[in-house]
Amino acid sequence: MKPNEGATDRTVRLILGSVLIFASFLLLGLMDGAILGIVAAVIGAVLVVTAILGFCPAYKICGLSTCAVKPAP
Repeated sequence: MKPNEGATDRTVRLILGSVLIFASFLLLGLMDGAILGIVAAVIGAVLVVTAILGFCPAYKICGLSTCAVKPAP
């Protein structure tokens, strides 16, 4: 897996993912927010994992990259 996320992209993903995970705990505490809480937790976890790895499978499929350094061929 070659990195395809830049530093800003990774930072935004990490912050947004952390906020979604925290919000999921609040939503899971509400009776009617269980499904929304689970969805928020899953999306938040995916964002955090992709931020840590520096690789986004969706970017790969679309041929996108926010990484400033181009990997060697």
